[in-house]
Amino acid sequence: MKDTAVRVRFAPSPTGKLHVGGARTAIYNWAFARANHGTFILRIDDTDPARSTKENEGVILRAMRWLGLDWDEGPGVGGDHGPYKQAERLDIYREAAERLVAEGRAYPCFCTPEQLEADREAARERKDPFQGYQGRCRDLDPAEARRRVEAGEPHVLRIKVPRDRGDVVVRDAVHGEVTFNARELDDFVIVRSDGTPTYNFCTVVDDALMGITHVIRGDDHLSNTPRQVMVYEALGYPVPEFAHISMILGADGKKLSKRHGATSVEEYRDAGYDPEAFVNYLALLGWSLDGETTIVPREVLAREFSLDHVSKNPATFDPAKLDWINGRYYEAMDDLEFARRVLEPALVAAGREERGCVEARPEWFSTLAAILKPRTKRASDVEGLTAFLYSGDTPQIEEKAWTKALAKDGAAEALAAARAALEGLADFDAGSVDAALEALPEELGTNKRKFFAAVRAAETGSLVSPPLGASIELLGRARGLARLDAAIAKVAAGSREA
Repeated sequence: MKDTAVRVRFAPSPTGKLHVGGARTAIYNWAFARANHGTFILRIDDTDPARSTKENEGVILRAMRWLGLDWDEGPGVGGDHGPYKQAERLDIYREAAERLVAEGRAYPCFCTPEQLEADREAARERKDPFQGYQGRCRDLDPAEARRRVEAGEPHVLRIKVPRDRGDVVVRDAVHGEVTFNARELDDFVIVRSDGTPTYNFCTVVDDALMGITHVIRGDDHLSNTPRQVMVYEALGYPVPEFAHISMILGADGKKLSKRHGATSVEEYRDAGYDPEAFVNYLALLGWSLDGETTIVPREVLAREFSLDHVSKNPATFDPAKLDWINGRYYEAMDDLEFARRVLEPALVAAGREERGCVEARPEWFSTLAAILKPRTKRASDVEGLTAFLYSGDTPQIEEKAWTKALAKDGAAEALAAARAALEGLADFDAGSVDAALEALPEELGTNKRKFFAAVRAAETGSLVSPPLGASIELLGRARGLARLDAAIAKVAAGSREA
């Protein structure tokens, strides 16, 4: 297949949401296709009707679109190798299975569950190292088998693994050469008694007919590979190249799961992560550009991704590193881009602004973006960071801000001096505000920490806020002065609730 154009696929089962591990697999397939000018196929593996739902399929498609992983063939796109949902390909599997039976490469098995268990128990008692299917129906006369099938006798179809088949050697792009003892493979089921194909059968039929050249998937599928090779060989199809990527672990060294926090793509979207940063981070969980570079933009990933840079060691999911990368992507945006992509959606969702607010007040939002970008790890931080701007002329003052700043001696004098200085400003911008306040502590005979704590508490309701001058500029002259007046009244009344 080395001279064949690259064709890869991501084939999620719509039995739940798209989780982090699946998203990384999709990213690697997408990036490998783009780096090799190949084709990325999205296929929905929905042959488990009891667990597969249309709703989950929609969740997966939305997650893929949010990640920006555009597919060349698949649902909503079409292509020459469809259908791209396994539930719509049952006739294809049936035809392939019937061909194998006709060629003597598969056969019907009529053994009951009780008979199979009895055979396994007998193998255990005689300490037989091979305790799989014992081949009871393997050598049935084909005419008799056909008669029993036509009579409606329950049966499954099993692949006929050649008894003289040597070791199955899988050349894996990540793990190297992996050898499986073919003698440990039983004649496994390819079609169940209800007529539905098994995973190891239908995935091979699909991959072969869709011309898949490289199968990139989680290493939990590595044990399935020798059985799938048997199906490829029985059908006479070329075996693709395999790359089994390591699992993702939590900080405790165990497989990533709900106990470690969010696990689905949509949870990270809703938590306010940037999709470009999220794709960057997931790509680094097992792959590296050069062993040092952390920020890998999508276009670089799509150009430079290669399987020989994928590690076979498990990767550890580090939320702090994800936050750091997300923050770097925010910092790389210009102020208006950050305002449009991060601030506006967050503030609209919080009910504080309406769509189009950035276009209506670009200068105000540029100022806000400039002070929030270095303080924002994810979009969900915006609501808390901006709360003081949307609390009217009398913000709720935190108890700690009251006791440590406004209830102290000298607070009233500090606020009055600040008000007088700000009221007289010709230009009400951050630089002018900071300059007007800078000399006041010395004039009042107090220290800067106490003075600015009192002003900050009055203007923001908290002891912690973005830079004070910029915060007051964003509040504006009228509101900035009104808040000082309200705080002076509270101090005079001796109560933060006054």
